[in-house]
Amino acid sequence: MPRRTFHWTRRLAVHSALCPVLYSGCGGAAGKAEVPAALDLSGRIQARLDSLPIISSVYVKDLKTGREIAIRADVPMNTASVIKMAVMIRAYRDAEAGKLDLNARHVVKPEEFRRGSGLVQTFAAGLNPTLRDLITQMIITSDNTATDILIATVGRDRVNGMLDSLGYKATRLHMTTGDLFKWIWVLSDSSNSKMSMREVFERGFPNDAGGAARIFKVAEDSAYWLGTMTARETGKILEDLETGKLANAANTTEMRNNLLQQFYSSRLPQRLAFSGAGIGHKTGDIPPVLGNDVGIIYAPNGPIVISVFTNLNRGDFFNVESAIGNIARDVAVEWGGVR
Repeated sequence: MPRRTFHWTRRLAVHSALCPVLYSGCGGAAGKAEVPAALDLSGRIQARLDSLPIISSVYVKDLKTGREIAIRADVPMNTASVIKMAVMIRAYRDAEAGKLDLNARHVVKPEEFRRGSGLVQTFAAGLNPTLRDLITQMIITSDNTATDILIATVGRDRVNGMLDSLGYKATRLHMTTGDLFKWIWVLSDSSNSKMSMREVFERGFPNDAGGAARIFKVAEDSAYWLGTMTARETGKILEDLETGKLANAANTTEMRNNLLQQFYSSRLPQRLAFSGAGIGHKTGDIPPVLGNDVGIIYAPNGPIVISVFTNLNRGDFFNVESAIGNIARDVAVEWGGVR
């Protein structure tokens, strides 16, 4: 199966399972409101988001001119996999400090496999990637197995300590992806707290009558979030990465290239193909409930940081993704010189 198809097959399967439980009319036109042409860029972005049954926040900054757009940009949001950027940054800073060898290899054990996004779970136990390979997969395919291996390697508390020392007070990594998936089972039966991570992997995602509601609960209740960020602070992290404030030149280039190799193109890049603008970005999602995308648009006029968080969607998930794509296109045309 082609690599891109793998993720969409999994995403559509989850979307189909949750759709009837969370909302009606999943294939309908909800959220397809027309945006008045007379609105300025900020007004158009807000109109696109406010037409959807979601909780949303946006931050945009033109790094060349310094102009900004901030819409609910300081509201703490459920990051889903966007928080994986912080794990990447911690690993590269450790490598730069001589504490971590990114060329060292890790043998993937059966108990380390995780469901959700990523391809490492499809291989036999004993796979022997480098830590650099795992970082790349954590970002470009949002690989959950790679993520939890790296969190174990660098330490969750050390990720948060780094964030605090760099002044990112609103950004925190709360748990591993394995912990998150386990909570979905524990919420159905407290005795599931005894499940091993291998058992969580083998059982997969719940398909019982209450499964969709529990997934919505973990997306809604911050006690079960993988991480917390705000759109504004995410923009600051991206700006600091782009301008080389987080690592040396070589490691900055590697982190930037990881974002540029992102496999999933259904949100921010959706309408940028053949526009003359590139984009490096990181997605984060629990379809159809949550779909985030943050990144750097490399437009003809210069780089533009953009963070879009959409949480607790109760409408058509494809309209959410379309809105994010339209927002990126609006920004690229208005500020970036895209035609």
